[in-house]
Amino acid sequence: MAITTLLATSNVVKLDTTSFFSSFSGKTNHFLSRRLSHTKRRVQVTSCCYRETWLKAVTPLTMPVTETSSDSTGLGIVRFLKGKSYFITGATGFLGKVLIEKLLRASPDIGKIFLLMNSKDQESANQRLFDEIISSDLFKLLKQTHESSYENFMKSKLIPVIGNIGEDNLGIESETLDKITEEVDVIINSAGRTTFNDRYDYALNVNVLGTNRLLSFGRQCKKLKLFLHISTAYVTGKKEGTVLETPLCIGENMPSDLNIESEMKLASEAVRKFHGSQQSKKLKELGIQRAQSYGWENPYTFTKAMGESVIHSNRGDLPVVIIRPSCMESSYKEPFPGWLQGIRMTAPLILSNGKDKIPDLLGDSQSTCDVIPVDMVVNATIAAMAKHGSGVSDLNLYNVSSTSNPNPLRFRELMDLSHQYLCESPLRETSKDLERMKFHSSLESFIFSVSKTIAKQERQMHNGEEGEVESHTTLSIKGMRKLNYFVSLATTYQSYLFFQTRFDDTNTRSLFQEMSMEERKMFEFDGKCIDWEDYIINVHLPGLKREIFRKYPILKESDLRDNY
Repeated sequence: MAITTLLATSNVVKLDTTSFFSSFSGKTNHFLSRRLSHTKRRVQVTSCCYRETWLKAVTPLTMPVTETSSDSTGLGIVRFLKGKSYFITGATGFLGKVLIEKLLRASPDIGKIFLLMNSKDQESANQRLFDEIISSDLFKLLKQTHESSYENFMKSKLIPVIGNIGEDNLGIESETLDKITEEVDVIINSAGRTTFNDRYDYALNVNVLGTNRLLSFGRQCKKLKLFLHISTAYVTGKKEGTVLETPLCIGENMPSDLNIESEMKLASEAVRKFHGSQQSKKLKELGIQRAQSYGWENPYTFTKAMGESVIHSNRGDLPVVIIRPSCMESSYKEPFPGWLQGIRMTAPLILSNGKDKIPDLLGDSQSTCDVIPVDMVVNATIAAMAKHGSGVSDLNLYNVSSTSNPNPLRFRELMDLSHQYLCESPLRETSKDLERMKFHSSLESFIFSVSKTIAKQERQMHNGEEGEVESHTTLSIKGMRKLNYFVSLATTYQSYLFFQTRFDDTNTRSLFQEMSMEERKMFEFDGKCIDWEDYIINVHLPGLKREIFRKYPILKESDLRDNY
């Protein structure tokens, strides 16, 4: 059933102690150059692809076949994984796929992994499994290990389940649901609406109600040992200082006047009131307005916060772990360096210079850029799963981030490293003469500088003139669209580019310390080991470039701007 139809109803359904509307069911830097000369790996100039060495998989992990003394003095991760069955949402997403790959590689004797897939029928679900997971280059190590039996191995472990987290009972047929509840040991919720300017109704339906639907499903599972929820480190909103690893609860560390039922009702009324393209526009505006009125940046972080509060209130006796990653980017090492899916997180900021030659950012150059490689998030998730998967009814929370590291990445360093890389390995031939990024402390200064740059580009394109213009009012219609895009990008990222928060990771560091030396090698997530220069120059940016050319084999002038 379409969500717009579902939102038109006004029935109320009780979710334990909380009521919800059922309407939601359904330039060159010489100092930097000197630093880079000591980097362990060198950047090689390439025009539209990267060195094969960047794509080589890491040496396959040697997993212990039997329990070892090292295992017994650590968390016993491999022992825990063996034979367990999992129910995973968001399986075809960035984090979900890396998680599945690591589970299968670390524990070939794992039980079944049920994957919730939004498909019309079983045939299309099976096809999605093959196209988006089995055929993905992410699984190259498993292909090498299992050779001709690879496909059979994957199909024996991965079970696609037709359903939708946005529907009652997860949209799963009752007979199938009954069978799954008999087998599942661990539920992993990695699904979510992650767009910063998402429609409010969509974000609420998945990030809030969807979380509660999974809790209800978890209570039906006969032998459930853990409910693991992937949230975001930015879930605490516009707070400066140190963000602790503590659960969110309305009335305690969330505004006491926040009423989730009322938020549902507001979105439901907007759906009934507006129609067509106006409906989408108004619901996006509503999401931004409601989030910012309560102290959050956008509806994504706001609804994820509400989702956490639902877990805190309604989990009952379910054992829960919440993982809060910061900005997840390309893999650091596993299964090979630089794997990425989608143009995400910091990419639009980097591409604004690399592709569009706009050397301006609205932000503080010394603010911290909290980036964490996706494989480290996955490893921390698996370690937490093993530690808390005993069925004990408690709630544990882990910030998986990098701002607490002794040498955190800052935006000036990120943009300088990106500038260095893109000058030597440009996205297009016309992008070799990039200027070093300039940071602006005000939106007015940013708009003035960007409009002047766009006007100059237009004059060069049409007349071959180098002169500058005084005002952006002389821009063409296309130029104004371009300016509006960059203003929108700046306002969307503004809070992150003036970031003055540090995520405490005491629990995460303690978790790592509990692991045996063997486990630390197999499931590494110590962010202090990240060499930022090496990671950005030799791993992440080549990975980003590869992903761009995978999606756009022939890079056109408007492709990146129009799509991202």
